[in-house]
Amino acid sequence: MTVRHAILGLIAQKPRHGYEIRAAFEALVGGDKNWEVKPAQIYTTLERLEEAGMIHRASDLGEGEEPSRRIYQITPLGQETLKEWFSTPTPSDHQRDDFFIKLMIGMASSQGDPLRLIQTQRAILFQEMHNITNQRDGCDPEAEMAQILLLDKVIMHLEADLRWLDMIESRLPSILEQPLPRPALNRRGRPRKGEKGSTYPPPSKP
Repeated sequence: MTVRHAILGLIAQKPRHGYEIRAAFEALVGGDKNWEVKPAQIYTTLERLEEAGMIHRASDLGEGEEPSRRIYQITPLGQETLKEWFSTPTPSDHQRDDFFIKLMIGMASSQGDPLRLIQTQRAILFQEMHNITNQRDGCDPEAEMAQILLLDKVIMHLEADLRWLDMIESRLPSILEQPLPRPALNRRGRPRKGEKGSTYPPPSKP
C-alpha cells in the first residue's frame, strides 16, 4: 500500500501527471536502484484511485486520452485517506525472512549445507554493504539528506543481518541437535463416535 499512499501524497503536494509522479517518487528514494516503480504500476494505481474517488482528473496536457497526459488532483476523500495513513503506525515484516526459510528447509531436507548457506549469505551481505556505503558516501549532505537517511537505515539492517548470521553460526551445533518444529496436524475425516466434536450419531431430539 505504500506506493498507493505515496502517489496520493505527491498529488496532494500539487497536481501531477503519471510521468511526473514516477520521477518524483524515484527522486525521493534515490533512484530506481533503491526502489523501482514501473510506469504500468503508476498508471494502474492512478486508475484505481480515480475509481475510488480519491483523485480526479484536473486536465489533459494537449489532446487525446493518453495516460501520460492526464493531470490528477486529490479529492477530499483522498485527503482523508492520506490523513488516516499518516496517523496509523507502519508494521514491520521482519519475521518473514527468506534466508531463514532457506536455512530451515536446507536442514530439514538434508539438501543444503547450513554452514555453506551462512557463508554464501554473509558474502552477499558484505557486497551489498559495500555498494550501499559507496552510494551513501556519494550523496551530497547539503541536498540529499533524505537519501542519506534511507541508506543509513539500509546499512544498519545489513549490519544487524550480519550479526544475526554470526549468532546462527555460533549456535549451529545446538540447532542441529534439536528436532525441527513439527506441525500440529488434525486428523482427516469425520471424528469417531464419542470423540469431542463428533456429531455422529446425531443427537436425539428432546
